Formats: sequence, structure tokens, C-alpha cells
Amino acid sequence: MLQTRHSLQAFALAAFIGLASPIHAYATSPTPAAESAPGVYGSPQGERAAALLERAADHIRKHGIMGVDAFSRQAEFIDRDLYVYALDMSGRFLASGGASAALVGQNVMEETDLQGRPFFREMVDMARTRDQGSIEYRWFNPADSSGEPKLTRFQRVGNIIVAVGYYAPRATPAQARSLLKSALKAMIDDEAAALAAFQQFKGPFVRDDLYVFVVDIATGKVLAHGANPGLVGSDGNAQQSPDGRPIVSEMLARVRKSGKGELEYDWTNPTTGRVERKHSFFASIHGRLVGVGYFSR
Repeated sequence: MLQTRHSLQAFALAAFIGLASPIHAYATSPTPAAESAPGVYGSPQGERAAALLERAADHIRKHGIMGVDAFSRQAEFIDRDLYVYALDMSGRFLASGGASAALVGQNVMEETDLQGRPFFREMVDMARTRDQGSIEYRWFNPADSSGEPKLTRFQRVGNIIVAVGYYAPRATPAQARSLLKSALKAMIDDEAAALAAFQQFKGPFVRDDLYVFVVDIATGKVLAHGANPGLVGSDGNAQQSPDGRPIVSEMLARVRKSGKGELEYDWTNPTTGRVERKHSFFASIHGRLVGVGYFSR
């Protein structure tokens, strides 16, 4: 029996490593409202940003406008690549622990991102009607010298807006393949435990924008979904692309034919809350389709 288990495991992993060429399709799900908080889904970056922002907002509640200077010089308000910045409701930039310190003292209402979007003005406008929110804009990322989507959470404390931004993490194809291998092994070892583990937001199978999904090959029933556990029990065949193509049905057809496959489509990235291009790898094990996908930049 032990030899059989190891043989099955080797077969599943070997089948995955030899994935065929991708099938191209397009799928989408509704885009959440712009103010929905990004990063709440199992993202260490999002959690770190939220914690740093809360410390900064508490500091302003205690010290008022006199407390903003601390954001520019105290290590308490810098967490590795994350930092705090502040502006007032008129758009005057007050402090920053990062490169944006060059803006201190300026009115940034007309400052734009790399696509010409006046995101500071949008942030101030949002802060006039709510105490907190989030905004996305394209900004220069010094980590790889490119303009990328930056997600910023903010809170308004009186007349002061405090904010923390971060670049959405992006998994690589290799990382997606690696996570799928781990998921296949987990399914072989203990399917019930694996299905439960796949849906733990802070568990080993949720890594920033990577997560595992599992569908019963015979029925199309969703058995696990790391980004949206609410889909469990639903009919995966009902998920369609904008032009009516059944995405899960295409995956199932591919895996029934060859035991493995790839699919490219549009889907909501749980770390950004935005519809983005996703490329999924999947393989069959014990009558289940197990998949993991990565989101493109």
C-alpha cells in the first residue's frame, strides 16, 4: 500500500511537471468597489501596512499635527519597505518616511501618478466623506525600476490624512508550480485535511496572490477555493467568461483528456481587488482537479 501511495504521488508530480501548452480563455468576476480594503486576503504585505497605518493614526490622535514630524525620522513608523506619509485636507504634504519626503511643504492636489491620475486629490475627496479607505495608482517602484500598481490605505484623523502604501506582491510561474506540487502531495497524504488547509488564509497554501482551488472532476462541484471559500459546494461549470465560455468546464475537459493542463483568463486578484490576467496550472489526483494560478503584472 505504501508503495502504491508513493507511486501515485510520483505520477501526479510528474504529470504536473510535464504540463502542456496553455489554452487561452477569458473570465472575469465583478470588480469590487474602489474603496474596498486591499490586502486583507492572506497578504503579509497588506497586514503589515494595516498595522503600520494603525500605529500612525494612533500617534496623530495623541499628538495632533505636531506628531507628523515623527513619520519622517522615527524608525517606529518605517517597516522595511513600508513607510508612513501624511497630508492635510487642503492637499499640503506634511511628512514622509520615504522618497516622497521631497514633496513635504508642497500642495500635491495636482500631483499625478505615471498615468496622469491625480491620486492625492482623489484621496482627499474620499477622506471628506469617510474616515478611512484605500486607493490604487501606478508609481515608480525602486525595487525593479518600473511603474507598478501601488495600493495605499489611509485614515483621516481630524484634518490630517495618514497613509501607508505598498506594491502588490506578484508570484512567479515557478512559485505557482511549486505550490501546486505541494497541494498534490497534500491531497495524496490526507484529502480531508488538505481541503481544509487550502482555505486557511494564513495557512501554508495561501501565499500573497497564490491560492489553491479544487474541483470534483466527475460532477464539477467546487471542493476548495483559497480565495473565496464561499464557492465551496457550488457548480464550477457555472463559472463563465464574459463571452459565455465555461472556464471550469474547459479545465475539466482538459484534465479528463490528459490529466493536466493550463488556462489563461481574467480574474479578480484577491490581494489587489482588481480584475487581472491569471494563468493557472492544474492536474488531476484521485478524481479531483487541483489548480494554482499566478497573476501577471
